[in-house]
Amino acid sequence: MSGQSANIHTETVSYTASGTTLRGYLAYDESADAERPGVLVVHEWWGLNEYIRRRAQMLAELGYTALAVDMYGEGQTADNPDEAGRLMNTVLQDMRQGEARFKAGYELLKGQSTTDAHMAAIGYCFGGAMVLHAARIGMDLDGVVSFHGALGSAHKPTPGGVRARILVCHGAADSLVPDDDITAFKREMAEAGADYRFEAYEGALHGFTNPDADENGKKYGLPLAYSAQTDRRSWQAMQDFFNAIFS
Repeated sequence: MSGQSANIHTETVSYTASGTTLRGYLAYDESADAERPGVLVVHEWWGLNEYIRRRAQMLAELGYTALAVDMYGEGQTADNPDEAGRLMNTVLQDMRQGEARFKAGYELLKGQSTTDAHMAAIGYCFGGAMVLHAARIGMDLDGVVSFHGALGSAHKPTPGGVRARILVCHGAADSLVPDDDITAFKREMAEAGADYRFEAYEGALHGFTNPDADENGKKYGLPLAYSAQTDRRSWQAMQDFFNAIFS
């Protein structure tokens, strides 16, 4: 897929889950006639901000229909770790609500005239945990990609229960993801018989895809850092993964 001649249409779309209004961000190449796979994008703990909108646009440039989903409701975003943590934990402490919001975005994207029968999801940090959860509960996705996402499990899949193929792009120097979680994740995937790949990038810290990670790390004293090289390598790994699962 190529975005060299892309004419990208973007819009904010409103939808609902359990009575909550969600404000997502849809992006696709309107110059392409054919239907194409749909890719959900799940945000970091900061919410659906400009960084995540840009990722949706990048997916559209690759030829996909992309929807950045709103997991917090009303398009809420955070500008400090305390508020981000509060918003994130509201979802993590009520995964039924989180599932409902994710599934609402899934149905919206699946119903787009530009989307074909294939669906995938990618997520960053908190969003990585959410797309892995979607795989664990057996959602009908061709594949999911987690970028520097949390690996802890809120649902242990049964053997054969993971339908999606999985790619985990992890920073080998990420101190926010415990080694025990990595071991437990790999064991869980093996026991479920999941088709997964775990890529660990040497020297990469949490947030390695986000150019704002350096500033946020220094500002809030968090072990975050952007790595342009790892960003490129992991994005290419995602493209290769999509080429394989959508072929």
